[in-house]
Amino acid sequence: MSRTSPEQASNPVAHALQLARETLPPMHPAGRPFVAGGLAATLLLRRLWKPLGTIAGLATLATAAFFREPRRVPPERDGLALAAADGVVSLIEEATPPPELGLPAEPRMRVSIFLSIFDVHVQRAPATGVVERVAYRPGKFLSADLDKASEDNERNAVLLRTADGHELVVVQIAGLIARRILCETAEGDKISAGQTYGLIRFGSRVDLYLPAGSRVLVSKGQRTIGGETPLAELPQGKD
Repeated sequence: MSRTSPEQASNPVAHALQLARETLPPMHPAGRPFVAGGLAATLLLRRLWKPLGTIAGLATLATAAFFREPRRVPPERDGLALAAADGVVSLIEEATPPPELGLPAEPRMRVSIFLSIFDVHVQRAPATGVVERVAYRPGKFLSADLDKASEDNERNAVLLRTADGHELVVVQIAGLIARRILCETAEGDKISAGQTYGLIRFGSRVDLYLPAGSRVLVSKGQRTIGGETPLAELPQGKD
C-alpha cells in the first residue's frame, strides 16, 4: 500500500505521479522520445483546442502502453526454453533456421509467437547463455501471422548457446505495420533467461528454433508470457 506524504497531499500532480510509478509497468527506454513528443504535442494542442489535446493525450497514453516493459520472473527450473515474447502461438512446425546465421541447413522444431499491437513488444532471452551470433536481414513487411513471413520479412536472428551446449535461435520478425527492429545484444554477450534484449515496434512475430530432442510444452493458439511461459524442455546433455 502506498503512503501519501504531506507534500503529495498538497500537490495532486505529485500524488498522481507517485501512483503512476507504483501501478504502471516500467517503460522501455526506446519509447521515451515518442512519449515525450506526445506530451509536448498534447500541451500545444490543448492551447489550440482542448478536445484535440484530449485526443493527443489518449494517443500518448496508448504509445506509453505499447512500450511497456513489465517485470517478469522466469521459472527456477533448469532445462527450459522460455517464450521470448508475449502473444499467441501461431505455428509449431519444423523449419530451417535463417541462413544468415551460417548454421547447417537442417530443419529444427520452430515455435512462432504472433504479437498483436496490444501485446507487450519487448523480446526476452529464452534461456541463459552466450550470444554467439547476431544477423540482421532486410526484407518485406507482410502480415506477421502469415507462414511466409519467417522467410520474406525483415528480421533479426540471434544464436544463443546455453551452458549445457544447446543452440537456440530466436528471430525477431517485422510485421505489416512494424518498421523497426531493435536488438540490444551483441556477439559475446552473456544474457540471462527472461532478460529483455530487444523490441519490435507495432505488430510482429518472434520465432524460436529448438535443438533436436526438445519437447514442446505449448500448443497452437495458446497465449504466452515472455520470459515466463515454458515453450519447451531442452534435451538432457549437449546436442
